[in-house]
Amino acid sequence: MNEREQWGTRAGFILAAVGSAVGLGNIWRFSYVTGESGGAAFLIIYVLCILLVGLPVLLAEFSIGRRGQSDAIGSFTKIAPGKPWAIGGILGVLTSFLILSFYGVIAGWVAYYFFSYLTGTAQAVPEGEYADFFVGFIGNANGAPVFWQVLFMAIVIGIVFFGVKKGIELSNKIFMPLLALLIIILAGYSLTLDGAGDALAFLFTPDWSAFANPSVYSAAVGQAFFTLSLGMGAMITYASYLPKNASLPSAAGTVVTLDTLFAIVAGIMIFPAVFTFALDPAAGPGLIFITLPEVFAQMGAGGTFFAIVLFFLIGIAALSSAISLLEVSVSYVMRSLNWSRRKATLIAGILVTALGVPSALSQYGPLGDWLIFGLPFLDLIDTITDQYTLPLGGLFVALFVGWGWNKIDALRETGLTDSVIGIVWLWFIRIIAPLGILWILLQNIFG
Repeated sequence: MNEREQWGTRAGFILAAVGSAVGLGNIWRFSYVTGESGGAAFLIIYVLCILLVGLPVLLAEFSIGRRGQSDAIGSFTKIAPGKPWAIGGILGVLTSFLILSFYGVIAGWVAYYFFSYLTGTAQAVPEGEYADFFVGFIGNANGAPVFWQVLFMAIVIGIVFFGVKKGIELSNKIFMPLLALLIIILAGYSLTLDGAGDALAFLFTPDWSAFANPSVYSAAVGQAFFTLSLGMGAMITYASYLPKNASLPSAAGTVVTLDTLFAIVAGIMIFPAVFTFALDPAAGPGLIFITLPEVFAQMGAGGTFFAIVLFFLIGIAALSSAISLLEVSVSYVMRSLNWSRRKATLIAGILVTALGVPSALSQYGPLGDWLIFGLPFLDLIDTITDQYTLPLGGLFVALFVGWGWNKIDALRETGLTDSVIGIVWLWFIRIIAPLGILWILLQNIFG
């Protein structure tokens, strides 16, 4: 039986958990969802969802992982043997595997853009033709998107291959400070642009009519789950490498605070450029790959600098999150098949990369006409995870900790026994979080 690894330091765990949370969800996804959902109104609802649903569920996942000292499925099984709660762990492993399959594809797009700006290819695109540049790349019949996906995944596999301390913890100790530095530099630069005032108003002055739109709430909860890596087994797995004396509430609070700050600063970094050149903030997923390159082209040398740093930053963020997603499957395979870390990492990494190939070849590519339920393969996997398996996994976590686990044991594991905060958390995880998640699920199913 493989001996359970542990984090070298508490700071290493915090940085790794923040790295899991801070990824494409904070920069690419947060920006376009905020743009599509009305700016400040979405931001307010998003922060409320983080506090009312995200933080309680994150603390619940930490408590399951630390108590179980096993992978996402094994932790449920250890705490409640012979009961169906392990479905929550199964959903987590399945969801992380599916998300990583298309996450690696999008991260490959980011790597390609970074390379294109470094070599001058992207700067040579005529004004107004970045949509064609993007479509030409992702629809490349020679498999260019697959190459960049495989390259990105090879780096992820290489880091996870070396284990918790020497791979995951060490890489995040480098990535997270670098990421924070770069995003602050770019946000400061963006605030010098002419559109900074309009961008700040868009982000922080709400249109109150947007609060009547149910889709804004659905988008906010979905973003909260995606960005905090909830419902996908990552936080359960990471917490399982913690020693018993680690403080879970302070760790959860730190992760939520830093993750939310990263997302807000990312908005401050991106939207001034959009408003300076009178472009549409509701540009959708193409915001990073089409809209912003048009902005960079109009900014001259400053635009090239911005683009290179931005895509490097997004690539680092994607890498830290992808590491946590792969670790969920690796941890499960190591336990269930009693494989070594190296064998489990290689096999799981190759399988998830192979599943991502159809996503890489959809979206205008050779498989672009292959639609399932009217969706290209990448959009199908994204929809399944974002709208169904992520919230379902989170619902199982909340119900298990709130109702399926002995109340005293749950409070003792979090260190909140005999405290007002503990009782408040327990009722949030019992009532508020499940009702909120269930409402969003029903919106997604019937809306």
